[in-house]
Amino acid sequence: MIPLPLSTIAELTGGTLADGTGDREVTGPVVIDSRQAVPGALFAAFRGERADGHDFAAAAYEAGAAAVLAERPVGGPAVLVDDVERALGELARGVLDRLPEVTVTGITGSSGKTSTKDLIAQVVGSAGPTIAPPGSFNNEIGLPLTVLRADAGTRHLVLEMGARGIGHIAYLAGIARPGVGVVLNVGTAHLGEFGGREGIAKAKGELAEAVPPGGTVILNADDPLVAAMTSRTEAAVVTFGRSARADVRAADERLDDTGRPRFTLVTPEGAAPVELLLHGSHAVSNALAAAAVGRAAGLDAAAVAAALSQARPASRWRMEVTERADGVTVVNDAYNANPESTRAAVDVLAHMARGRRAFAVLGEMAELGTESAVEHAKIGQHVARSGIAGLVVVGANAAAMAEGADQVASWTGECVQVDDVGAAVTALSGRLRPRDVVLVKGSRVAGMERIAQALLQEGEPA
Repeated sequence: MIPLPLSTIAELTGGTLADGTGDREVTGPVVIDSRQAVPGALFAAFRGERADGHDFAAAAYEAGAAAVLAERPVGGPAVLVDDVERALGELARGVLDRLPEVTVTGITGSSGKTSTKDLIAQVVGSAGPTIAPPGSFNNEIGLPLTVLRADAGTRHLVLEMGARGIGHIAYLAGIARPGVGVVLNVGTAHLGEFGGREGIAKAKGELAEAVPPGGTVILNADDPLVAAMTSRTEAAVVTFGRSARADVRAADERLDDTGRPRFTLVTPEGAAPVELLLHGSHAVSNALAAAAVGRAAGLDAAAVAAALSQARPASRWRMEVTERADGVTVVNDAYNANPESTRAAVDVLAHMARGRRAFAVLGEMAELGTESAVEHAKIGQHVARSGIAGLVVVGANAAAMAEGADQVASWTGECVQVDDVGAAVTALSGRLRPRDVVLVKGSRVAGMERIAQALLQEGEPA
């Protein structure tokens, strides 16, 4: 963060000073974990369900923190506010106002936000110093923490914006008003919270509304609900996708033997070949969105294509492909799951396993509301129709996948339903043979990454 005296932090957050002089300066990062405090840091004391950050203020001071952002006195220099979360956002907004050279790119969508954020950061990173969040820091705490990492040298700030309801993205965009806004898709993730795809579209479109005239809104031409957001912005609109009508599109698309896409990037200014290091045809859409952002940043097609071809996965448990010593390939896509991303992962598995046996190990897809059983059954059907050798369904909440697979009479594969992660590992241990390919995927609540980790440990030499 840029250095700021406590008096300025108090002014920006509407807080008051306690046990410290106004000219005391914060010169380090803003942290929410006292164990991450360093000399000059500002420790934001959040009250959580299991712990109250105010109880750890002394540890933050001992580590060198200059002050604490708190809701009550903590026995040291502090800025006292009514609501630490709200104050953190106000501080981020105030800091960003002091960095006029920074271009903010906001990204939202039902799926692919984090992977696209990582691609965009690597593309625009070639045009200037860039900051992007680790993993999925896309909420009311993670986004301002990312903003507060910016300093006078930052030129691009790439921010993922998630939503659990109407107004969430508008709030985040109010903290960091985007000069570029990217809407990837409107799918069924969080369907239970929004009540339908139209509700999801309403929420995602808040990003398009937040981009001011003079900015750029980048929309997926292949998604009708996203393309319709053109009417919700006064900014310039650029489209991306596989559609021939898209401003930024892919031609000559194909997958190599490992499922990595190759295509020709086509823009109004020119074309260039791209060879992604990521896996799956769904990565093409994400790459096109990143290309459109790079174009908005002033990069030509050749520069964008080069950056995309060098880009590597930057967030864990997203299509991580690892080959064990015995030749079994483990695809760890266990960070999260929704119907769209799960179908895409199954398609990658089927492609990678041509001539080999494939197993899909799938846990529940959370937050689907009343459509949960139907959507899980559809995934089971999709697995069966993909010709995959085996489906392992993990947990009672995913049981409808097994029912869906059984409905496909032509499928000759095996379906196994287990109660938990441990049982899934046991089931796989007795079935896997060299050269098999295994996909592991599920929502965060399912903890499916433990299956992938156990499989990889099993494959290590004794």
